[in-house]
Amino acid sequence: MCKKCNIYYTMNPKSCAYPEEVRQQAMRIYYTGVSGRGVGKVLKMSKSNVFNWIKKTGGGVDKSGNENGRV
Repeated sequence: MCKKCNIYYTMNPKSCAYPEEVRQQAMRIYYTGVSGRGVGKVLKMSKSNVFNWIKKTGGGVDKSGNENGRV
């Protein structure tokens, strides 16, 4: 705890982020026609994660599963 500002700090904070491979897999599954809720169930995560990733990338994976439309 900081004695000046009374804020608690964590020496070794846990990382809550999913690996990039999981994010890409979730987007590929979503673009194959599975709902966001379905993707969440398959990967055991919240559907909001999937939707947030898709919003963040701006649809960076096309429906064939290739990043940015690359073949």
